[in-house]
Amino acid sequence: MFKRILIAFLATSALHAAAEEKGAITPEMLDGFRNRYENNTANRARHNALNAAGIEKLAYNENVRNKFDDHFSHKVETKGITDQKSSGRCWLFTGLNVLRSQAMAQHNLPKLTFSQNYNFFFDQLEKANLFLQGVIDTSDRPMEDRQVEWLFQNPIADGGTFCGVADIVTKYGVVPTEVMAETEVANSTSAFRRHLATRLREDGLRLRQAKAKGADEKTLQEMKTQQLGEVYKMLALALGQPPTEFTWTKRDSKGNALETKTYTPLTFYQEFLGNDLKNNYIMLMNDPSREYWKVYRIDYDRHSYDGMDWTYLNVPMTDLKEAAIKSIKDSTAMYFSCDVGKFLDRERGVLDLENFDYEALFDTKFGMDKAERISSWASASSHAMTLSGVDLDEKGQPKKWLIENSWGKSGHDGYLVATDDWMNEYLFRLVVDKKYVSPKILKAIQQKPITLPSWDHLFSNDE
Repeated sequence: MFKRILIAFLATSALHAAAEEKGAITPEMLDGFRNRYENNTANRARHNALNAAGIEKLAYNENVRNKFDDHFSHKVETKGITDQKSSGRCWLFTGLNVLRSQAMAQHNLPKLTFSQNYNFFFDQLEKANLFLQGVIDTSDRPMEDRQVEWLFQNPIADGGTFCGVADIVTKYGVVPTEVMAETEVANSTSAFRRHLATRLREDGLRLRQAKAKGADEKTLQEMKTQQLGEVYKMLALALGQPPTEFTWTKRDSKGNALETKTYTPLTFYQEFLGNDLKNNYIMLMNDPSREYWKVYRIDYDRHSYDGMDWTYLNVPMTDLKEAAIKSIKDSTAMYFSCDVGKFLDRERGVLDLENFDYEALFDTKFGMDKAERISSWASASSHAMTLSGVDLDEKGQPKKWLIENSWGKSGHDGYLVATDDWMNEYLFRLVVDKKYVSPKILKAIQQKPITLPSWDHLFSNDE
């Protein structure tokens, strides 16, 4: 017995030694790290400062304060900053803000906000159905299948894209904020989302178990309907029941009543908006890690089972910005998304590559370009906002951009200002009306999409 244990120990030791040779950190390597680290006064000062003040304060470039200018040569007039608070609904706030500005301009409304809570209710119900039906569709595959794993890892989210705005608004309409106000759960979604995800994961397992026992399609659909009833109940308790009709009064700039009517959410949408969100808009992407002038579609990157996946044309930044400038010049704001956390001065509301000098602070070089950051998961679309202004130089080239945010009055009185260089590096998606894009884009968008998997780098769950 002792001999066998000794042999096993020696074999294990040999395996560990082989692992060290193949890539483990060895004592010799560690000694080299220690010897190369210069314990000089500069590094001691850095260490002490980092522990006392933190990274952002020490990396901040004070010189950029003197460069700030809030003049914009072209600006879309908007009224009323919204606040998504502690929720991931930026995509919904942005989409409804874009629509709100259109409705106010077209109908001369001094004040209007749409209920995010109303549309969020149906977004979550539709996403629950998308997950459960996806489980049914893949119920013949093993749990280890990558698509099945992805479904159970991502049963539901409060993030999304403009596709969700188009699908949910077109199907369920809109209502004014006063008809279905925000709730505490809507303002802070994380706890409820965890419980809803647990509910859905259990339901998904029950569907797979029923399929394994021979349940037919009809039985599975009946199970799903019952499960969705439970989801509806949870949503109604947390968010309130959505209205099926309501009475609303249109008022002038002095608050005088002009007209009082009874609407359904769909008739309200048709009267005050009515635009074809699914066919009138083009979704552009700047992803230099993939070939330009190709159309891509991300599987399951949608909000409803019968909705549309995020489908976009990948174009160079020059073409994307050309369309954006035309839209702003025509007083039309746009939905766009970016990696907002990079080089953001939250206090001033400025996005500038020169805001922070991380290289000087850590005495190292960060050399990845945009394509490399995307392909290595170092950067992706994380936040949707409303693009509402641009400042052009004498040659018509953009210097900076004005962005309406949904973080309340934070930043630059509710707005962010982004340098053009920052936009080149961290803007990803832009949704623009077809009438503002070039003939080349209109032709290219007709291609058959290249389908990307659900786990693609630019999937929208965090937007």
